[in-house]
Amino acid sequence: MHIQFNFPDQDKDHIVYVRLVDLADLPEEVQEQIDGDGPVYAIHTGDGERIALARDRNLAFALARTNEMVPVSVH
Repeated sequence: MHIQFNFPDQDKDHIVYVRLVDLADLPEEVQEQIDGDGPVYAIHTGDGERIALARDRNLAFALARTNEMVPVSVH
């Protein structure tokens, strides 16, 4: 069964995207503040603005939800 669902417009402003980023892609001043070389996840708004960084995916999702945003994963 295929059912189309139109999401309310109010939710689209709260959707953020979580993706794994390479440390080398971050500005030098940000790289200097990160201990170790483990993974870093970025949280982006719909227009691509990076609004936060987190050490792991679960933390990134929790951070977004705590701030009343709806996180989705981007590969």
